[in-house]
Amino acid sequence: MENILRPLVVIGIALALALLAGWLLDLLLRKADARHPETPLWGLLRRCGLPFRLVLGTALLRGSYRQASVLPDHTVGVGRALTLVMIASTAWLLVGIATAIVDASYARYASAAPNDARVRRVRTQVTLIQRVVTAVVVVVAIAAMLLTFPPMRTLGASMLASAGVLGIVAGIAAQAALGNLFAGLQIAFGDTVRIGDTVVVDKEWGTVEEITLTFLVVRTWDERRITMPVSYFTSKPYENWSRGGAEMTGTVFWHLDHSAPVALMRERLAEILKDVPAWDGRSCGLAVTDTTPHTILVRAVVTAKDADDIWTVRCAVREQLITWLTEHHPYALPRVTTTEAAPRP
Repeated sequence: MENILRPLVVIGIALALALLAGWLLDLLLRKADARHPETPLWGLLRRCGLPFRLVLGTALLRGSYRQASVLPDHTVGVGRALTLVMIASTAWLLVGIATAIVDASYARYASAAPNDARVRRVRTQVTLIQRVVTAVVVVVAIAAMLLTFPPMRTLGASMLASAGVLGIVAGIAAQAALGNLFAGLQIAFGDTVRIGDTVVVDKEWGTVEEITLTFLVVRTWDERRITMPVSYFTSKPYENWSRGGAEMTGTVFWHLDHSAPVALMRERLAEILKDVPAWDGRSCGLAVTDTTPHTILVRAVVTAKDADDIWTVRCAVREQLITWLTEHHPYALPRVTTTEAAPRP
């Protein structure tokens, strides 16, 4: 009976202590969150409650399983299993803490920074830093778990002995992957493209939705996602409409008859823009920019606060001005003048 009760008591005490410590930690974090509403850090750290309980409970069992005679015939296996669980839960806890710190720092900066471009830059950097930290923690945890097996220790020593050759082979084999990795770091700290930027790549217009160390996702205007290697943005030209400020200037063109009332069109353009909320009021204009034997080319210039609004303004101006010409000045639309063909001899 003692061989059964002792393990159950030890396991029960370890679980009870882990749950109690987790409850006390959650209580302290809730009080800190209520006392300091200016930072979301304490509220975000509450997400780490489960891995914290798991780490504490596993550590308590790891230190007492021999005295408690938990599966005395399999002490090596039990100890190794508890060690593996403790390493994995510790990595989970570290990733959760790092994520909470990064998210809290970004939230405080975003609420205090008035410049949207800087906010997107910081968001891109902290996202990539978070991914690097997560990757490092996961790799170290996997290596530590493998080293708990004696055969792996011998393998590790032999790998260190031939590290030079392996490094050269790995560098050649993973040349593309390493190129993308360094390109991702260059994007993060070179500020060439940021999450939320409006870009044109391969004649596709969209918004940068996600940046990782190896690939970048562009969300197009029709909700498609284009996944591209980050090395594309360090080796090929592309348009970034968000550089130097989000304000945009757009143009609208019409091919009209030579008799088109350009002065009245200029007045009508100003009236249309007053009723378009997306127009930022900075500038507008209309002029004849070219002429052909049959038509003239009329160009309107409008402005908006960002790429999305400039598209809305251009569409509204194009549609409403064409409608106005059709209803009030149909003679201004392009026409093809024809005559009767000469009779055959």
